[in-house]
Amino acid sequence: MTVKKTDFNHLESLYWVFTQLCNDKCDHCYNNSGPQGQRMSDKECVSIIQNLPDHIDRIILSGGEPLAEKKQLYLILDALKEKYQGRSQIMLQTNGDLLTGKILDQLISKGVTRFDIASIDRYHKKAGDHLMHLAEIFDSRGVDGSEKDPLIDKETYIIPSSLTWGYWGATDDMWLGGNWARGRAIEKNIWKKDPTHNFCKVLSGGIGFLNGAKDIPQEISIQLWRINPCCPGTYKAMGDARMEKVSDVLQKVASSPIFQKIDEGDPLSMGESIGITREFASQRNEQLQNICLWCDEFFKMYFDIENMKSKFQE
Repeated sequence: MTVKKTDFNHLESLYWVFTQLCNDKCDHCYNNSGPQGQRMSDKECVSIIQNLPDHIDRIILSGGEPLAEKKQLYLILDALKEKYQGRSQIMLQTNGDLLTGKILDQLISKGVTRFDIASIDRYHKKAGDHLMHLAEIFDSRGVDGSEKDPLIDKETYIIPSSLTWGYWGATDDMWLGGNWARGRAIEKNIWKKDPTHNFCKVLSGGIGFLNGAKDIPQEISIQLWRINPCCPGTYKAMGDARMEKVSDVLQKVASSPIFQKIDEGDPLSMGESIGITREFASQRNEQLQNICLWCDEFFKMYFDIENMKSKFQE
């Protein structure tokens, strides 16, 4: 039986998209990042850091393209270093297009220990052609590339003194364009149409966002300021990290049977406590062809996240 957390002032993992500005405009992008992507002010970023839990094992910074907001990225890294004093592993996800040796030196000096190149696929304009060039840059700085996949193991992802890098990319079956029915992925009709695929039950889905799960760390996502149980995000956010303590938001939703089911990776059952049967949810999921679209419909039509109450019985 899963031990239920009562103190959310400690997170195992935070995935933070602090900008949707990007030098590229990929068809598969779930958050519509691009040259006109949504951004935040430096003040908003600092407010979010102040509202983060006091202890976070791993912080993943992503976008958009973080290096397209290099000045703001450096400010964030300095603020995280001041707050956590090296107790958090800092990871950076980047497409690598803007990375140079000089920038890599800066990132390392500001506390980044893990680099993931998230562009080695057919969707990105360089489609992995720059991989050998990036390998040379990392090798010249002594960054170990033997661990290709992201360091996601629940027990061993914290390696404070190691510098590592790896790479991955979107595929039709997994990550981004494969199954997130969001943004340009759905506009370009390249989202995963498979109602049997439960994205909520894999890493970056909702599973374990409150309590962690087997082999999966407890991870939440902040899209700009929107606090979410997963990377795609619910129809409306659980809270606003610019003005609410993240731990308070998690504490609030932890008592909800709806969010407890998301934590279990079971979105088809999340409406049972308000009269939405699993049978009905399964039928709608079949019709919508994607579990994320069922989740959207549920929070749009049946449950008000902002007021934490049912719309179904109104």
